[in-house]
Amino acid sequence: GTILSAFPVGYIASTLVAGSAARRYGGKLVLTLAVALWSVSTLLTPSCASSSFSALVACRLALGLGEGLGLPAIFHLLALRVPAEQRSTAFGYLVALGSAGQTLSTLICPHLDWSSPFYLFGFGGIVWVLVWLVAFRSNKTHSTPGLSGADDEEAGMGSTGDPLASAGVRWFEYISHWPLWAIYIAHFSMNWSNYIIMNWLPTYLARTLGADKNQIMFTAAPYVLNSVVGIGKE
Repeated sequence: GTILSAFPVGYIASTLVAGSAARRYGGKLVLTLAVALWSVSTLLTPSCASSSFSALVACRLALGLGEGLGLPAIFHLLALRVPAEQRSTAFGYLVALGSAGQTLSTLICPHLDWSSPFYLFGFGGIVWVLVWLVAFRSNKTHSTPGLSGADDEEAGMGSTGDPLASAGVRWFEYISHWPLWAIYIAHFSMNWSNYIIMNWLPTYLARTLGADKNQIMFTAAPYVLNSVVGIGKE
């Protein structure tokens, strides 16, 4: 329980500052640091697990810190790079393809040695960072009106044309608007159930239903449905 709890502690902590960091330093930089941090922490997990309980908890905390930076940075990039009429579709595919990746991993990982997925995803993330640094540099297919084609890094450093930086935030409206509360409650409920399934469904299958290592693949079922519903909705 302590090990599993370390991840959301880091996730919450970094999510609180991720949006402001993306606006100030640019979505590309924050997303690069996020993926690099969670990739390195994933890569180090097997060695930490065999050496020290505290090191393992710290590793999971770092994983949460990295992942908490990810989505706000992605949303920042979507706001600047994707036309407004296509953003909901882009977000739908983002969620659905994330679930597709979770589905694929739950089908493959039970057939591997326990440490192999950590090395696989850790190295994969580092490779992604290198490709991202090269590929994003020339990606200027769209820019938000008012940015004059500038990268989001330039806008993030205080460009007056950045609609995200110039928009005033009236926090009272965010906590008193009932339609937004409906979104907050729905999002809370989704995450509550999602993380319970992610953390405890394998344990339930093994201890209560007597599933063996290969049958843990059935944890993929919720992610399959999530992928279908996510894409179908858009």
